[in-house]
Amino acid sequence: MSDPGPEIPLALYVHMPWCVRKCPYCDFNSHPLSANAPPSGYIDVLIHDFDTELPLIEGRGLESVFFGGGTPSLFRPDELARLLEALKRRIRLAEGAEITLEANPGTIERGRFAGYREAGINRVSLGAQSFAAPSLERLGRIHRPEDTFRAVEELRTAGIDNFNLDLMYALPEQTLAEALHDVRAACELEPTHISHYQLTLEPGTVFHARPPPLPDEDAVFMMQTECQRVLGAYGFEQYEVSAYARAGARCTHNLNYWLFGDYVGVGAGAHGKLTMAVPDHILRTEKPRSPRDYQERAKTPTVSEGYASLGERRRVKPSELPFEFMLNALRLDEGFAMPDFERRTGLSSSVLEPALGKAAARGLLVSTARGWRTTELGRRFLNDVQAGFLE
Repeated sequence: MSDPGPEIPLALYVHMPWCVRKCPYCDFNSHPLSANAPPSGYIDVLIHDFDTELPLIEGRGLESVFFGGGTPSLFRPDELARLLEALKRRIRLAEGAEITLEANPGTIERGRFAGYREAGINRVSLGAQSFAAPSLERLGRIHRPEDTFRAVEELRTAGIDNFNLDLMYALPEQTLAEALHDVRAACELEPTHISHYQLTLEPGTVFHARPPPLPDEDAVFMMQTECQRVLGAYGFEQYEVSAYARAGARCTHNLNYWLFGDYVGVGAGAHGKLTMAVPDHILRTEKPRSPRDYQERAKTPTVSEGYASLGERRRVKPSELPFEFMLNALRLDEGFAMPDFERRTGLSSSVLEPALGKAAARGLLVSTARGWRTTELGRRFLNDVQAGFLE
């Protein structure tokens, strides 16, 4: 096995699968707590999980760490500190590495952000979702608008100025005026980053089984475009389908996903992607979704190709790589550069020519000095554009 080189950055995703209550729209791997706090032994299993991944990333360092969920803020600062210290003893973290914690405004006790900051967290993503109490109630959220204001105040007191606010639009019974109010309220809190995405009814969720009354397509499009205008007026630049950032505050971790970088995934249900010794040897990893099964697997790891693992690993076929690359790269406003495609897939850019030509002829993609990007029409039909690169 050889080092894939500096062109492919490496990140770490840590999944913390518990939440206070499952939201009716959520299709993430999250599980309501059956006790007052997550099991403390979970941290030990995460460390063990990372140890099984270490032989696959020998000699490399981490550019970013992301604690996602679930609700990672249910874990105490000292627990995250113990995990981060264990990581630092095992792998090099880049200087100034972005370390993000997802947090629910309704689970933050006073002083906790100071503890997270001391543990090493330097970026927080707050799940605000809305600043209207009726909308939060319809979404099944456990927090109120004032909880988000308090959480932001706590962040600043703790010295964490780099934070994201998650917002949704096209909510049940939401009007354009209400969607705009949410965006303005978020902007007034002066985050460095805002994730603004449309509520969708995902299979397996309560909302999918019993759909609430949602705005029609014309209203949704109006919400999207008018909210984008407000975000731009407040100095937030859109750089991805649902991501807006102030200058210099783009999310390093998510950019790594979108540009087909490598990432280790530890935790129940976590996914990973690793480039191995040869360009067409890319591994996809997946851990058991059930927290119980995941922790049981730690007692008897499986062995695949000579390496222990708490989950499953599979090689990605070269024929699958164009679609896998485009699935995320085309979400970026700037699109992608051809050299990035070749370095990160090991394929010649010539394999893309038929699909690129067809999409360009339909007005969905346009060639740029650096590569290709979607047009405004292409963004509206992004799924169709991405599907054009299927095997």
